Amino acid sequence: VQLQASGGGSVQAGGSLRLSCAPSGLSFNAYAMGWFRQAPGKEREFVAYISRGGTNTYYADVVKSRFTISRDNYDQAVYLEMNRLKPEDTAVYYCAATSASTRWHLEGTYKYWGQGTLVTVSS
Repeated sequence: VQLQASGGGSVQAGGSLRLSCAPSGLSFNAYAMGWFRQAPGKEREFVAYISRGGTNTYYADVVKSRFTISRDNYDQAVYLEMNRLKPEDTAVYYCAATSASTRWHLEGTYKYWGQGTLVTVSS
């Protein structure tokens, strides 16, 4: 199983980026997906979650109203649209897959992880 995250880069504060994650080797429609991030010197933290069918989404308070998670079960990809980026959003962003529908904010809930993509927001 591989989760290939892409779309990271450098952007100025207030800008936008769209991250993508294309899992392979798993039945995508059977898994809920999440995004986590890890800032330099900090622990990895939950960012967003989307259920298998895409009907339920949850966000960390710090990104709510700025970030949007979505998925395309036909193309088998999950996305994280990030708007109004702030310097504190700077982190390596990871996508992850879980068969669970609860505890979606916990790392241990996720079985498969991608390699991460770096997002740098400058002030």
